[in-house]
Amino acid sequence: MKTTNSEHMYSKKRPRFTLKMPNKSLLFNLAAVFGLIFLFGLVLFGEYEVLQRPVPAMVRKTLKTVPPDVKKTIVKEQKTATISATLHIPILMYHYVEYVQDKKDTERQELNVNPNVFEEQLQTLIAGHYTFITAKELGDIFDGNMPIPQNPIMLTFDDGHWDLDTSVLPILKKYNVRATAYIISGFIGTNTDSLTPEELQDVINSGLVEIGDHTINHPSLKGKPLAFVEREIVQSKMDLEQRYHLHIVSFAYPYGSFDRQAIHVVKAAGYTTAVSTIAGNEQNNQNRFFLFRVRPGYLTGKALINYLNYKWPQYKYYNGE
Repeated sequence: MKTTNSEHMYSKKRPRFTLKMPNKSLLFNLAAVFGLIFLFGLVLFGEYEVLQRPVPAMVRKTLKTVPPDVKKTIVKEQKTATISATLHIPILMYHYVEYVQDKKDTERQELNVNPNVFEEQLQTLIAGHYTFITAKELGDIFDGNMPIPQNPIMLTFDDGHWDLDTSVLPILKKYNVRATAYIISGFIGTNTDSLTPEELQDVINSGLVEIGDHTINHPSLKGKPLAFVEREIVQSKMDLEQRYHLHIVSFAYPYGSFDRQAIHVVKAAGYTTAVSTIAGNEQNNQNRFFLFRVRPGYLTGKALINYLNYKWPQYKYYNGE
C-alpha cells in the first residue's frame, strides 16, 4: 500500500544526538587545572589576610593611641619646632619565648612566641638584610651621633622573664643578633617567672643585649601622683645601674601606659628613648619617648616582611589629627 507524504515524513527515523564523553586524561587535566586555581586562590586570600589584618592580636589592656595630653603638646611644639625626619624602623615587641606548658595560662600563650618560630623570624630578617640596633643606638641616630644603617630594626623583650636567658640568648648568640631587654628591677630573683640575678648577669655578659628599665614593680604610670611615678622610673634605673654596673638610657612603660607627666619624668631621669605599645613601624624624634612597637606573633617569611612594611594609621598624630 502506498504511503502518503505525511506518513512517510513521520515514519522516518529521527537522527539521534549523543554526547561524546571526553577521555579520562582530559578529565584528569581539567581537574588538575581547577585544583591549581583553587590553591592559588587560597594563597592570594592568605596574602590578602596578611595585608588586611597584619597584626597578631594585641593585648586588650595595652595603649593603642597617643594620649590626648601628649598629642596636644606635640601639636603645640610643631608650631615652633622643626619637624625631624620620620624613619622607618620597626621595633618588635616580645614577652615570652618558650614552649608554654600550662595550656590554661591564656595570657602567657597570647604573649608567647615559640623558640623555633623566633629563630625562623631572625632567619627571615637576616635574609632580608636588616640591621639589628639597640635602643641606645636609636637615640644616637636621633641625636645625629650615629648614621642610619641599612634596614634598621629593633628587637625588644619586656619584663625580664627567665626565658630571656635560657631560650632567647642562645638564639641571639647563634646568629650574633643584638637586642634590648626592659627589666623590672623589683622582680629580679623574687619569683619563679623572672630572671635570677645570675641569669640576668649572664645576659649582660653576652654583650648582645642592652638592658633597659621597666620600673620597680610594673605599675601603670598614667594619672598617678608625681612622687609615685618618679620613684618607679628613677629608683629602678639607679638600682639596675648600681647592682650591675650599667648605664641605663632606655625605658619601657608598663602596659604601655603613660601620659605627659610620665614622659617628663623619663626625660628628666636621663633616658634617651622610651617605648610604648602603640602599633607602628615609623619613628620620629617627636615620639622618641613613646616609640611605636609591633608584636610579630608567629609571622615569618614574606608575611613578616609585609607586616614590617605596613602603614599604620597612628601616623596621623604627626599632623595634629
